[in-house]
Amino acid sequence: MTPEAAASIELGSAIEAGADELAGVAYGPDGLVVAVVQEATTHEVLMVAYMDEEALHRTLATGRSWFWSRSRREYWCKGETSGDRQFVREVRYDCDGDALLLLVDQHGAGACHTGERSCFFRAIGGAVDEKAAPS
Repeated sequence: MTPEAAASIELGSAIEAGADELAGVAYGPDGLVVAVVQEATTHEVLMVAYMDEEALHRTLATGRSWFWSRSRREYWCKGETSGDRQFVREVRYDCDGDALLLLVDQHGAGACHTGERSCFFRAIGGAVDEKAAPS
């Protein structure tokens, strides 16, 4: 998708997907596939979550990011509790089909449940992203 086409997508728009594309997603033995969420304009990786077939269908139908919570064993739409919503521009799948990439417009404070913009604000070895570090 061109940047111009992506920018023209209305927030919360359904994403059309063919049966052959959906058949290309390789769910694991637990019925889940990892979903990496990336800000569409900055390419910042915001979070990683899991989807099953239903969560992917909900995401495509609503244009909002839906996931399967492994701990709570329930579906969740990002931002319904926090207000920090993700509007999905595009869903891609990798060469093996065992990972998804959601390109989103992140609205609100951020994607992380801690209040950070990205869940990846810490680094091993003590390095800290100065933009994400608490003041």
